[in-house]
Amino acid sequence: MNQNTSLEDIFEAFNGVNVLVVGDVMIDSYLWGKSTRISPEAPVPIVNVVKREKRLGGAANVALNVQALGARPLLCSVIGDDQDGADYLRLMEERGLTTAGIVQSPERVTTIKHRIIAGAQQLLRVDSEIEHNLTDYEERYLEERFLELLEKADVVIFEDYDKGVFSEKNIRRFLQLANERQVPSVIDPKKKNFLSYVGCTLFKPNLKELREGLKVDFVDENLHAFEEAVADLQKRLQTRQVLVTLSERGVFIADGHEKTYIAAHRRAISDVSGAGDTVISIAALCLALKTSMPFLAGLSNLGGGLVCEQVGVVPVDKQRLLEEAKQVRLFETHEYRNA
Repeated sequence: MNQNTSLEDIFEAFNGVNVLVVGDVMIDSYLWGKSTRISPEAPVPIVNVVKREKRLGGAANVALNVQALGARPLLCSVIGDDQDGADYLRLMEERGLTTAGIVQSPERVTTIKHRIIAGAQQLLRVDSEIEHNLTDYEERYLEERFLELLEKADVVIFEDYDKGVFSEKNIRRFLQLANERQVPSVIDPKKKNFLSYVGCTLFKPNLKELREGLKVDFVDENLHAFEEAVADLQKRLQTRQVLVTLSERGVFIADGHEKTYIAAHRRAISDVSGAGDTVISIAALCLALKTSMPFLAGLSNLGGGLVCEQVGVVPVDKQRLLEEAKQVRLFETHEYRNA
């Protein structure tokens, strides 16, 4: 792309990107209903069922966000050889996602989160999952699938939900394989493996994960302590680029010694579920296109806010994201091309 690149050109370029998404996948199950009275058996609301729905979640929701942005997701994970696993594969096929990277194991259960919602209010969540590490043979099969898909990828997303797909060993191996092929890596971490992603390209924790992962604490107003924590993280992970989501306060991007704060846009927040999945998806596509870090952060921040206006875990709307990026003059505010 040349210096005359426009927002439309960038969004069009998303269509040519192949994104490998590796990590913990799950099913998001919803029971939608109405609640007008309290149970006589216990002080809990009675919900009359109106609709049931199952959606792809976890790393699979990241894949759906990648797909919604026009790019091609290549999903790689391990699920159970069970009925929920069969449902999961069916949901993938219904959404046009390739199942070539999915390993089924009789020794695991497929993670499923059951949510009970009355109106716009989530009343209860019931989870079915196991969190222990993969067996040796599960690791072998996963690496085989990962390597096959990596050959087609322009960028790889590591989507960690602490459900057992990642270990320090396979993280190190997968990053080595990606770096050898000069495929940039974007990390969405959780607590267990937080400091295992040494040598990644872009690391994206939220503020809570940053505190827990580094075992540090600071008040939100103490920007110096926060920036010191990010600098420590850059050093430990041997990476230049760290994107921290700050909830209602927007995002922070560190690129080497360059630091940029981007404020959140005012929203009518309905549900924050899945916002991080949208942020990591947009960040990965921008990284693949070699945009500037402030532009990457600005567009990711905008997309994460958009999905918070929807109830439940839903992918971002590409056209609406483009329209809002134009409205806030994102392209003019944050230069597209890296120096």
